[in-house]
Amino acid sequence: MKRIAKFHKVSAERFMADWKDTFPETAEETIADIYNKIKLPVRATAGSAGYDFFSPVDITLNPGETVKIPTGIRVEMEQDWVLKCYPRSGLGFKYRLQLNNTVGIIDSDYFYSDNEGHIFSKITNDSNESKSVSIQAGTGFMQGIFVEYGITVDDDAQGIRNGGFGSTTQK
Repeated sequence: MKRIAKFHKVSAERFMADWKDTFPETAEETIADIYNKIKLPVRATAGSAGYDFFSPVDITLNPGETVKIPTGIRVEMEQDWVLKCYPRSGLGFKYRLQLNNTVGIIDSDYFYSDNEGHIFSKITNDSNESKSVSIQAGTGFMQGIFVEYGITVDDDAQGIRNGGFGSTTQK
């Protein structure tokens, strides 16, 4: 296996700012406690392709509900690799838990963005069977898979990323 990446936590300051932006009613002491308990993604078994991302807090989603989760995680990886994020397959199968962008794409240069490459996950319980989903803090809810990619022979991309969603198409 190629070893091409390393997960890190974002800084405590970055996490505090992003958590307050998403959940403004949360006390700073509570956010600091959440940050201190963040677990870096891991594979469950030697044969697993996906790195499990763990929920930083207890989450319950009723059918049709959505939540944006600041994971507190960033990833440093070699160029020509991407991290693709998906819901954990069991949650998708049992509850139709969906990532709102269907597949999260974390590019190698995202690590160097002004937001420290902080990975967010926006999930929806898309159940059509009236099932609520509860995810306990520290439980895997999303998985990331590293994939090598190629470019066209005439590619001459020179842009530099500085941001998250949609930042590579902004001029």
